[in-house]
Amino acid sequence: MTSVTELPFNRFVGLQSAAAQPQLLQLPASPSYLNHLGTVHASALLALAEASSGEFLLRHFGGSDSLVPVVRHIDAKFRKPANGAVTSIASATPEALAELETALAAKGRGLLAIAVELHDESGTHVLSATIEWFLQRRR
Repeated sequence: MTSVTELPFNRFVGLQSAAAQPQLLQLPASPSYLNHLGTVHASALLALAEASSGEFLLRHFGGSDSLVPVVRHIDAKFRKPANGAVTSIASATPEALAELETALAAKGRGLLAIAVELHDESGTHVLSATIEWFLQRRR
């Protein structure tokens, strides 16, 4: 797999690779994603945030078949209503990446917290999330 956009759920939702760096993924503008207020539904934003953290892992570790990643915890803050297309940026601190590498080498498993920020097409910061992944080496 070269992108999480290839996963069946993400294809179903319509997630796409973002056109410009540093953005990772995009949820295109569509009436299908709107809530009762006419803004982007919270579930659509959470799907984009989770997928973006997975895309970060995939880009950082490559298409490694030696690791099994599973979401362990999500903490999200909805900041403002989202309108139109929404893009994501994801990151992890160098210290967190180093701790994960150490844990994988020592125990074959570890945790990594990935920060995700979502912005709508007007540039409004609409969501901040931290997605914690459990990663384990395949046996």
